[in-house]
Amino acid sequence: MFPSYDLTKQFRAIGTVGERTAVPVPRVLWDEPDAGVIGTPFFVMERVDGVVPPDIMPYAMGGNWLYDASPQDQRRLQDATVDLLAELHAITDPTEVFAFVEFAEQGSSHLRRHVAHARAWYEYAARSGGRRSPLVERGFAWLDDHWPAHEGPTVLAWGDSRIGNVMYRDFRPVAVLDWEMVGLGPREVDLGWLVYAHRAFHTMATTWGMPGMPSFLQPDDVAARYESTSGYAPRDFGWYITYAAVQWGVVGLITGLRSVHFGEREMPDDVDDLLYNRGSLEPMVG
Repeated sequence: MFPSYDLTKQFRAIGTVGERTAVPVPRVLWDEPDAGVIGTPFFVMERVDGVVPPDIMPYAMGGNWLYDASPQDQRRLQDATVDLLAELHAITDPTEVFAFVEFAEQGSSHLRRHVAHARAWYEYAARSGGRRSPLVERGFAWLDDHWPAHEGPTVLAWGDSRIGNVMYRDFRPVAVLDWEMVGLGPREVDLGWLVYAHRAFHTMATTWGMPGMPSFLQPDDVAARYESTSGYAPRDFGWYITYAAVQWGVVGLITGLRSVHFGEREMPDDVDDLLYNRGSLEPMVG
């Protein structure tokens, strides 16, 4: 999925978050960068028991514990997830404490560097798969044309901040997982990803004639909860949701080209048909 995996960076990030916050991350035990032990670098963390909103099939399509929960329990999970982002973003001196997660790409701000890193990720996908996505490139152009006037303070950005990367117990988070995309950037990077990740699944459900979850993780509700918890009102929220959608397009391109490579599907006439979030991304950048 990514050009490289820095497991030591993830290990350090999880451990530091656990030391400095109440964000429920697993306790990391040791890091082994030597691939000679089991054939690849690895790290070890404690086991946590809980349940995860499913990706296959996406939870918004029904038939799972979250979809079948009461509106009150769904809201409890939503609010608790937003609260953990507020807790994560409250870490002081993030650029010093987490200097080791800074992206190598250059830019005049942490948001510029974040987007430059996402562009490099897209170039990796297009180069390794041999096909470019006009829709993803149109998305990056849209981001440039609508750049936020106020980027806001820099925080530690989890990066892959969706509920499918959280383990829950009684609708409250007990483990925050998957830190491959951790970096530095505005708070809205994580908030936009949280909202769009659900929107992508909801759009898939409605495309197939299912009701989806139209009242769950809506931008206004997420922004209001975040402000009430943190005291910070998200700005330019629509831009960050679109930024998340463009990055999901990169994910779709990588996974689609990989499926073609391994003979799991045929290459479509239109490469953008490989993007499983095309239905939600296209109107956002149209």
